[in-house]
Amino acid sequence: MDPRDSKIEAARAALGYVEDGMRLGIGTGSTAEEFVRLLAEKVEGGLSIKGVPTSERTARLCMDLGVPLFSLDEEPELDLTIDGADEVDHTLRLIKGGGGALLREKIVAAASKRMIVIADASKLVDTLGAYALPIEINPFGMTSTRIAVEKAAAKLDLSGGFTIRPGNDGAYETDGGHHILDASFGRIPDPEALSAALHAIPGVVEHGLFINLASVAIIAGENGVETLTAEQEHRS
Repeated sequence: MDPRDSKIEAARAALGYVEDGMRLGIGTGSTAEEFVRLLAEKVEGGLSIKGVPTSERTARLCMDLGVPLFSLDEEPELDLTIDGADEVDHTLRLIKGGGGALLREKIVAAASKRMIVIADASKLVDTLGAYALPIEINPFGMTSTRIAVEKAAAKLDLSGGFTIRPGNDGAYETDGGHHILDASFGRIPDPEALSAALHAIPGVVEHGLFINLASVAIIAGENGVETLTAEQEHRS
């Protein structure tokens, strides 16, 4: 199956979880955009939802396609968020932030009763870390923050390249006005420990490890669509 076809199939399966009247968090990235296109067709057909976008990019697409949008301040408690992931493991821990929206994505996911992840089969991994971990940092003291991240990683026996993500004019800037440090660890055996270590660094605004947020992952690939749930994985 073509990667885009897989993304469309995962998005189509996730659409089955959306009910009329829902307050819906809408993710960012190529797979989430396929979901937005399918959602827009349902809205045009009469589905009523209140969408809360996780990025300006998603907001623009929703507005172009006629998906009704609200801010998180207007709808602070959401029924469901549907979003993509750069990596997902079998316990539904995620790496997100490849699209640069990890802070807003995590805020929206945390404000939701449930989070469903949609992805093609290439994103399902046994151990997180092959995809570089995005770490959103404050522009003030970036070098100091990077050094602190490197030291914290070293204490966990993690090493690799640390790169400030480039943008069109200097460093990439998130919707919140921050920069992103991409950390290429290769493997992250203990995501919980790394999450705690990164949160302890003042210059780190947020990081792309999403732990205990996703309740369902819909994975599409050559063998069709597979649905993983946090409950099933924890039992296994």
